[in-house]
Amino acid sequence: MIAALRAAVLAGAVTMLSSAAADTTHQILGFDDLDGWDRDDHAAALSVFLNTCADLKDPDWVALCALARSQDPSGARRFFELFFRPVLIEDGKPALFTGYFEPELRGARHPGGAFRFPLYKRPPEAAEASPWLSREDILNSGVMENRGLEIVWVDDPVELFFLQIQGSGRIRLPGGGVLRVGYGGANGHPYRSVGVELVRRGLFQAHQVSAQVIKNWVRQNPEQGRSLLFHNPSYVFFRELDNVSADQGPLGAMNRSVTAMRSVAVDPAFVPLGVPVWLEKDGADPMRRLMIAQDTGSAIKGAQRADVFFGTGDDAGLAAGRLRDPGRMAVLLPIQRAYALNPDGV
Repeated sequence: MIAALRAAVLAGAVTMLSSAAADTTHQILGFDDLDGWDRDDHAAALSVFLNTCADLKDPDWVALCALARSQDPSGARRFFELFFRPVLIEDGKPALFTGYFEPELRGARHPGGAFRFPLYKRPPEAAEASPWLSREDILNSGVMENRGLEIVWVDDPVELFFLQIQGSGRIRLPGGGVLRVGYGGANGHPYRSVGVELVRRGLFQAHQVSAQVIKNWVRQNPEQGRSLLFHNPSYVFFRELDNVSADQGPLGAMNRSVTAMRSVAVDPAFVPLGVPVWLEKDGADPMRRLMIAQDTGSAIKGAQRADVFFGTGDDAGLAAGRLRDPGRMAVLLPIQRAYALNPDGV
């Protein structure tokens, strides 16, 4: 098993290097360099790592995943320290850590009363053209109507807009049932921030803008609010997820459920999906935690960029919305792979 860990590493490391920017640097750290490492719950991180490590196909990762499955939780810290090295990957851009969550909306299987705003499946023509119609065209032209593309109807178009930004969520149905939806494609237009647009119009300063501020402003200014939401031409379609139980997190980019406060979204051009990452988030509420890179996001670009999954519902949304802090992130790589990226070890 140990021999397998030392095989087929150079090719994987070269692939990782070629996909990132040419000015990317790699610095190997010691575990003593990681602030708070000895105080974390390594067993919790190991459990989350096991959720997706089987999807890592390179031989060194396959061997590590097999070893991880044989670990007693009490030996989790030793497992990471014995077989990994932390690597600080930088691309010249400052670190930025934000948060995301799984929204929970109210809805119904059939339209009626307050439930007037549908979540749509992607129509075939949208899959064939990129870009397709803009958000405004989709909602104003009637192109989606009477085609059986509706999945569910919700009671709040503003929450629906933010559900599209998150890409997945839960819909609580009358009678207590829950329907889960996930990303089902998009119209091919780039995302444009309505928060940035509010600042450009002089209505808020940048530090004042949050998801809740945007929601409140749109509701208080219905006509201008509708126009503001059309500023973002991107439109996300959904699919119903019937293979994820209500007690699990939403599916991430690896098609596995993500875990609150242990899963992060990263830029796979720099950080391979499925690998452990050590997060040192500074700011008002510092965070020092071993997490697993199990998701991506259209706004998550850069070697030191990560989005922390906070969980489901309003409380998670408020906590995620407050997070916008600096710090640093180290990627835990198999030892030989780490030294192949930086042969000098510095």
